[in-house]
Amino acid sequence: MKTIASFTVNHDTLQKGMYVSRIDGDVVTYDIRMKKPNGGDYLPNPVLHSFEHLFATFARNHALGEQVIYVGPMGCRTGFYLLLRDAVDRQQALDLVRESFRFIAAFEGEIPGTLPRECGNYREHDLAGAKAAAADMLQVLADWTPLRMDYDAEA
Repeated sequence: MKTIASFTVNHDTLQKGMYVSRIDGDVVTYDIRMKKPNGGDYLPNPVLHSFEHLFATFARNHALGEQVIYVGPMGCRTGFYLLLRDAVDRQQALDLVRESFRFIAAFEGEIPGTLPRECGNYREHDLAGAKAAAADMLQVLADWTPLRMDYDAEA
């Protein structure tokens, strides 16, 4: 079988950040890398789950919400994929992610979609962990620019 594009990225050198993973027609997939691959430190499932609920809810309720196709975690637990229509440029995508992460870092209250009828694993959440992960990534993305979104771009 043909190797899929995400497996051709050198995970030995990949650092935390936000990258354009692929472009398929009018859909751009962003790789939001929150942990260094194979570094031994991964997003725990409850953190990943809470982060997903908050990130997806915020992004889909944002002014760009109609351009959001998908927000979801990576199976390796090192980050998230964000799929947007190409009407959203790289700077807008970066701004959306920063705004989403500020929302998560400051979130108080009940995580959206955590009732048994709304979620297939409603008991497994960690709001404090999600907030800490968002705060950490806000530091990583503080000086990030669209020019750094290519996997092989210089820092």
